Amino acid sequence: MGWRLICVRRVSSVRSVRTWPLFSPRAGVTTKGVMERLETLIERPLADLGDTRALARALAVHLVRGDVVALGGALGTGKTTFARFLIEALSLHAGVPAPDEVPSPTYTLVQVYDAGPLTLWHFDLYRLERPEDALELAIEEAFSDAVTLIEWPERLGSYLPDDRLEIAFTRAVDGARKAHIKGCGSRGLVLAALLGEPGDPPPQPGTAQ
Repeated sequence: MGWRLICVRRVSSVRSVRTWPLFSPRAGVTTKGVMERLETLIERPLADLGDTRALARALAVHLVRGDVVALGGALGTGKTTFARFLIEALSLHAGVPAPDEVPSPTYTLVQVYDAGPLTLWHFDLYRLERPEDALELAIEEAFSDAVTLIEWPERLGSYLPDDRLEIAFTRAVDGARKAHIKGCGSRGLVLAALLGEPGDPPPQPGTAQ
């Protein structure tokens, strides 16, 4: 699987590309001022559903309470499919049965899933009329107590947390799909960097080594 990790440091209007070490998900931010000026960009081709599932599994093993994952992309580019794979992967990683069904919350706006010690709130905000309406969905509770997965995150406006992982899905005219991954804030940068690690994701419980 091909991927590339790009770290861009902004200095006034000049950009310089540099490498950045990978971080432990529990590591503190030792160079906070520098990290806040970095954007971590990863591009991963998604040749088939297997690639999308592999990306979801690679992310699931690193998620902790308070993480926010924002899914972007046009209709039909794979946001909901990725969300389903991520919910499945979180359950497998926790050693609990995956949900039989993971319906799109297009009309309900939110679905909540228990995955062992973690709870995941899956929001689809396509039909959200005003950003402040999300408060009625208890989204602030999700931000503090759960893993939050958001489709159409731009509908949140200023309520979208600054510290988040962004994954935008695109589909070219020839049908080729890509995931464009960006870390925002210290925790977002950690997750993005971890997704840029070489190698396959760890095996899931119950699978052959």
